[in-house]
Amino acid sequence: MALQIRIVVPSSLTGAVVSMARDHSGVSEISVLRGASMVPAGDVIVLQAVRESVETLLQKLHTFNIATVGSVSVTAPELVISDRLDAAEDGAAGDGADAIIWDEVEQDTSDDSKLTWSYLAFLAIAVQLAGIGIITDSTIAIVGAMVVGPEFGPLAGLALALVDRRWKLARRAATALCVGFPVAMVLTGVATVASIWLGLFNPADVLGNNRATEFIYHPGPYSFIVAVLAGAAGMLSLIGKKSAALVGVFISVTTVPAAGYVAVALVLGEPGRAGGSALQLLLNVAGIVISAAAVLLAYRLVRRRRPAPTRYSAEHAQMAIGGVGARSAFRR
Repeated sequence: MALQIRIVVPSSLTGAVVSMARDHSGVSEISVLRGASMVPAGDVIVLQAVRESVETLLQKLHTFNIATVGSVSVTAPELVISDRLDAAEDGAAGDGADAIIWDEVEQDTSDDSKLTWSYLAFLAIAVQLAGIGIITDSTIAIVGAMVVGPEFGPLAGLALALVDRRWKLARRAATALCVGFPVAMVLTGVATVASIWLGLFNPADVLGNNRATEFIYHPGPYSFIVAVLAGAAGMLSLIGKKSAALVGVFISVTTVPAAGYVAVALVLGEPGRAGGSALQLLLNVAGIVISAAAVLLAYRLVRRRRPAPTRYSAEHAQMAIGGVGARSAFRR
């Protein structure tokens, strides 16, 4: 798989960046547009490289502090026909399907961890669907609620934050979870009260006769095991850009259904079942975060080092260009 890396740099850095790219295995094309960038003033360098070589390429680019003086953008062209690219792929170590680009992972998890109106809307809709599934004893509605739920984004962000010790991201992800779920549960409780008032269902005929949804308020060892497996699969799918696998993760965990059950059970006067559902929710959240963090740590241990200093990290890196050392701070 080919990726295109567009780099905007001051003219003083162009020679060093091009020289580095020439020597980097996996780069098949290098184009330089001198003076093409007006803001910031400088040159535009366009590289074409195979995916398995891009992570190490970005590591080298970060040492030039380009995020501060210019920019780096990575895109994936739909189709590339090139013998040079085929040769570069043969010469690069690893496989594109297994390649990880840590900047990409960090940006995706950071973006999906924010408390936004769309996140709240999706979570509220998901918990409402779960509430309907509980009231009607419908596994179809429960599965629909699992698919719609957007909670894996903040959970993955929390796992990454714990591994990287990025406490700002941890606070943002925790806020999305701690605000989103209570708001969605309150709305579901209000909807349940409104449904009773409108005569849409008989409260006496609901929870006592539910069989298809009993698993939601009966947490056990397998509840945690399923969450651990789902968290590992979810992080692997996020890292490997396997969206179909991520949807499967949504269907396998009961975070949203448990939240819906808490709301419905409290309204119907079943605190015991509400407590069991709340425990189910906590077990799922803990299992997902722990296993997702373990997957990230495992990937890094395999490489026997931490990943590239990305533009999100707070560490300082030394760079030497033309024999002159300079310090650059990488932003979170």
